[in-house]
Amino acid sequence: MKQGSTFSAANENDPLPPKPVAADLASTKFMDLGNNELVSYADKVTAGLGSDAEKAAALFVAVRDGLRYDPYTISSDPADYRASNVLGGSQKWCVSKAVLLAALCRIAGLPTRLGFSDVKNHLQTNKLSERMGSDLFTWHGYAVIWIDGKWRKASPAFNKELCERFGTRVLEFDGHNDALLHSFDEAGNRHMEYVLDRGQYQDLPLEEIMATFAEVYPNMASGDGATDAPVHDAAFHD
Repeated sequence: MKQGSTFSAANENDPLPPKPVAADLASTKFMDLGNNELVSYADKVTAGLGSDAEKAAALFVAVRDGLRYDPYTISSDPADYRASNVLGGSQKWCVSKAVLLAALCRIAGLPTRLGFSDVKNHLQTNKLSERMGSDLFTWHGYAVIWIDGKWRKASPAFNKELCERFGTRVLEFDGHNDALLHSFDEAGNRHMEYVLDRGQYQDLPLEEIMATFAEVYPNMASGDGATDAPVHDAAFHD
């Protein structure tokens, strides 16, 4: 699978197959589709919805706003990234939320993969900038969902309440168009910039992600590879 290419939002330019394969609907190490809580949640969110686009859009909103984004408590424990555990609140950042959305979409019968890109955040807080030592967010995660014969990208990372705090536009997904992080905020300031496409995966490449984090964010890693104890940042914590 081609990786490391310049990012493009156009689906036809991505290293994706023209059609989904069986693995795009299968359980994996991190997408435990047989979990009763996951199945019940997916069924509840999509109840009464007829089209694939409606189901994908409803699941997107459920994950976007159901888990409040928090970049300060990133775990290196694989168990924390199992979709059922993410639903329970084990992790609340873009990668874990993308895993959860992908798993729920698969349960709803929508072939889904995980997509990753490096992005620059031009509006991050001073505390987060100091913590990371960079404005580059490597391995930003999102779901890539097969809807009505096309792959659609959807990033459920930032919950509505967080966007209102930052003055950024809430990312909406209608199931028909890609929903990628906005380039500018409500005031016209530069927000997110996609700089590198890391490709699409049928399951979470956690070891690769953590290896990159250890290299790019050495000040964040503790002895076991997890981030240090969380700090209070008013933008993310009450």
